[in-house]
Amino acid sequence: MPDLEQFRRETRIWLEANCPLSQRESVVEFEDRCWGGTKWKFTSDDQKRWLEVMAARGWTAPDWPAEYGGGGLNKEETKILREEMNRINARVPLFSMGLSMIGPALLKYGSEALKRQHIRNIVEGRIWWCQGYSEPNFGSDLAGLQTRCEDKGDHFIVNGQKVWTSYADRADWMFCLVRTDPAAVKHAGISLVLFDMNTPGVTTRPIRLISGKSPFCETFLDDVRVEKDQLVGTLNKGWELATYLLTHEREMIGSIGQSSTSAKSLHDHAVEQIGLAGGALADSVLRTDIARWEMDNRAFELTAERITDEATAGQGVGAASSMLKYTGTEINKRRHELLVSIHGQRALAWEGDAYDHGLMATQWLRTKGNSIEGGTSEIQLNIIAKRILGLGKE
Repeated sequence: MPDLEQFRRETRIWLEANCPLSQRESVVEFEDRCWGGTKWKFTSDDQKRWLEVMAARGWTAPDWPAEYGGGGLNKEETKILREEMNRINARVPLFSMGLSMIGPALLKYGSEALKRQHIRNIVEGRIWWCQGYSEPNFGSDLAGLQTRCEDKGDHFIVNGQKVWTSYADRADWMFCLVRTDPAAVKHAGISLVLFDMNTPGVTTRPIRLISGKSPFCETFLDDVRVEKDQLVGTLNKGWELATYLLTHEREMIGSIGQSSTSAKSLHDHAVEQIGLAGGALADSVLRTDIARWEMDNRAFELTAERITDEATAGQGVGAASSMLKYTGTEINKRRHELLVSIHGQRALAWEGDAYDHGLMATQWLRTKGNSIEGGTSEIQLNIIAKRILGLGKE
């Protein structure tokens, strides 16, 4: 189509002119991803500029409506933009739960006032959102949550505790599942509310993981006032929103596995460490494992692209998000296990002058959490068996 060809040419020219060279390097450190928000410290002027120029065009959320600050692109144009960014290895200018989770939910279920209040701030990276879902005794069994939200006439009061709230200590706002009708059956009486993390009564505490990092927090809510206009959707009908958000979360977690420890492929790592014999990798077993991983990873990429196209066409994602989450996280674990195998004992170095500054070891350990958060791999397999394959309980 001529119009799409012209769009591609114009997009390519614009990206070449506006994407800084430093933002065309693979993501390695946490700070390489720009999360935005009031507490975010840009690692460079280039990172700040890349966010600003992309947000100005709405291209941080290219397929969102232009009236709320999005790019207003159709699915073909959005795909071209992603292809052209991939062509120059451009980093995603903004990575956030605002874009991947609460933003889509607000566009689908939010009032016009909520859209006007929050969507443009999400697109421009002004607010860092965190998710208040899991509780100490209710993770996979999310519908059993007990955080109470009481109606006080012109506002709500929330009391309870959330856990595994990613980056809650850095976040500006939380989207939070609460129980608004304790007498209702398990999946009913749940609502989704939004509140500022600076609201009195909100306390966060980081949780240190085996990787040495603390991306997760536990969050305590003590008599937190939530304004009624921050209710998303209908009171007591939040389970539909919860499951909708979970599909986006699982897609996001599954896609994290596509970011590399470095710009080098597994094959490049192996050639450096083991060498070639007759033009092929010297270790035949490792060569087979890498080839199998590359084929599985490519199949995953193509499947994810197909599901994204179907979702953009209005077919939705639904249970397919469990397939993406399971496969993406398991492939990610395999990749890092192969890296450790390739580099051997050096890959386990941790501190001081550790090889790769300890990143290889910490990221290998972090992948274990990917297959737990957002619903364990076992949970995803059960969903796939029931909702995609149509298998019975037995």
